[in-house]
Amino acid sequence: MTKYKILVVDDEESICEILKFNLEAQGYEVDVAYSAEEAMKMHPEKYALILLDIMMGEMSGFQMAHILKEKPDTAKVPIIFCTAKDTENDTVAGLNIGADDYISKPFSLSEVVARVRNVIRRTSQTEAEPNSIVYETLKLDLRSKRCTLEGEEIPLTKKEFEVLKLFLSLKGVIFSREEILKRVWGGDIVVLGRTIDVNITRLRKKIGRYGKHIITRNGYGYGFEE
Repeated sequence: MTKYKILVVDDEESICEILKFNLEAQGYEVDVAYSAEEAMKMHPEKYALILLDIMMGEMSGFQMAHILKEKPDTAKVPIIFCTAKDTENDTVAGLNIGADDYISKPFSLSEVVARVRNVIRRTSQTEAEPNSIVYETLKLDLRSKRCTLEGEEIPLTKKEFEVLKLFLSLKGVIFSREEILKRVWGGDIVVLGRTIDVNITRLRKKIGRYGKHIITRNGYGYGFEE
């Protein structure tokens, strides 16, 4: 059974702890952040759902949600606003940003759990990762971690595979070296930007005629263009 990760973002420590305790009792893995700024540093793309307060410090929940929905790696992360702001305009504003649900304080814990369960059930079914990514005769099998070109396997390193997966998953998006390092190597590992260039040069050669689709935007980064 999948253990979904939830991020609770609220500047009231007691609310964070109550939600964490009750959601963990339901089998979820829960992290908490006491500000939107703190939450943005916790790799929000890795969570199955974010429970987000609106009225917080310098960055509001609305501002954080807007940023997340504008970024390709977090655009599809479900958000439930959980806040004391409960006017019709607030609700409409939250849903217009792209929130999946809206809970007003004071709330029933059973209601929160039910809404969390419903949103995760709905989004996990529609956003499940595919078993493969295919572009014409170039195929990445995400289960076996194999890359084939016209049916013939291409020996990619783990990093080359992950870079190509990133590019093919978001064709047309240009990623800076910093973004690629963070997504493929991890933010805690110190790697020189030159490492990206070397891996992409090798990758271009290995995937034959599709190598020309891996483009360089001078001053910006790399991506896969159809």
